Amino acid sequence: QVQLVESGGGLVQPGGSLRLSCAASGMIFSTYTMGWYRQAPGKQRELVAQITSSGDTNYTDSVKGRFTISRDNIKNTVNLQMNSLSVEDTAGYTCNARSELNRYRVFWGQGTQVTVSS
Repeated sequence: QVQLVESGGGLVQPGGSLRLSCAASGMIFSTYTMGWYRQAPGKQRELVAQITSSGDTNYTDSVKGRFTISRDNIKNTVNLQMNSLSVEDTAGYTCNARSELNRYRVFWGQGTQVTVSS
């Protein structure tokens, strides 16, 4: 049974930093593209960042230069380092796993809330 468990969300002031982590189990982690999505109230869910099994990354434009996604294929974790946070980054952040071998194997975590407020 695949599980994705996020941690690291919380309340932070504008300009601050947070680090989200997602621990994966029940899967061959190294064969999955891992991603972070977010959804703010009244807005559509968007892909924030993703990293392939080979380490290629991509980011939505609004977080480029501020967020960094990384993965550890030994610990089966994917992290999102978020710097220079703004109120516009406030959202529920969810970890996503997408198999590179079988496009039907897509999994989601429960999500963690990030609130940026003074």
